[in-house]
Amino acid sequence: MKILGMGNAIVDVICRVKDDFLIKNNLTKSTMKLVDEAELKNLLSNLKIEETISGGSVANSIVGLAQLGNDVGFIGKICDDELGNKYEEGLKKEKVKYFYSKKKEKLPTGTCLVLITPDSERTMCTFLGIANKINEKDIDINSIKKSEIVFLEGYLWDGNEQKKAIEKAINISNISAMSLSDKFCVDRHKNDFLGLVKNKLDITFANEQEIHSLIDAKNFDDVISFGKNLEKILVITRGEKGSIVINRNDVIQCGIQKNLKIVDLTGAGDLFAAGFLHGYINKLSNKDSLAKGTEMSSKIIQKIGARLS
Repeated sequence: MKILGMGNAIVDVICRVKDDFLIKNNLTKSTMKLVDEAELKNLLSNLKIEETISGGSVANSIVGLAQLGNDVGFIGKICDDELGNKYEEGLKKEKVKYFYSKKKEKLPTGTCLVLITPDSERTMCTFLGIANKINEKDIDINSIKKSEIVFLEGYLWDGNEQKKAIEKAINISNISAMSLSDKFCVDRHKNDFLGLVKNKLDITFANEQEIHSLIDAKNFDDVISFGKNLEKILVITRGEKGSIVINRNDVIQCGIQKNLKIVDLTGAGDLFAAGFLHGYINKLSNKDSLAKGTEMSSKIIQKIGARLS
């Protein structure tokens, strides 16, 4: 298998809102907030659902990789309930091998409310449910060992059992890659993440906010210096400034595609990672891998949700 993803198995529930909805509910635009089941139901009670998709950050990336013709799989914890069944069906329909046997759980399958404002930014409210209870026993060791790359998400670090699962996956993987996921996630786990990036991971994905927070950078020159000294692969998305990959002294930049009709930024980073990893695993250059990431993210932001048809 080319790439195995491991992340929070979350059903994305997509809704359009005005900016005042975020203000009224004390939500910070373009971030992810963890909520309980009651808060999620309260938010949903005032909204019209546009689409429901088998999501989660790394799962989105893995589906993108499958759509590019790669042999991929996913590990994520779901409950044997209606949403859990839909989640598994959704991944298998996309030709993703699913390495988790669901069962009845006390907690339901996780749900992420994706709120899209008129400027196409997305703000997420996530009820993790059973998703963040993944532990070492849930990991399919053989599938990890047989995968060329294991791709993880930083969001998994929000629980002690999950940390052990991530560390185990990294330790037995051939090549390990991880997305830092979210600035608030980085802020919560800064020291741990810095240790992973410096000492454990082979490839790290971050946006500009996340990497600045991780290393307390004063400017982007600090980020470049950090990346060069890292002696690992550091891939950074920079919004309108494009993207950059740093691998020792090799620093490659790629601009954005222009004149796009942007409707929703959901999944832009996830599909960018899919494109880059597709290039990496198929032995394209760093420049061409960045270009593939840019192509994939450019496609996804011109439609609702984090799935390309």
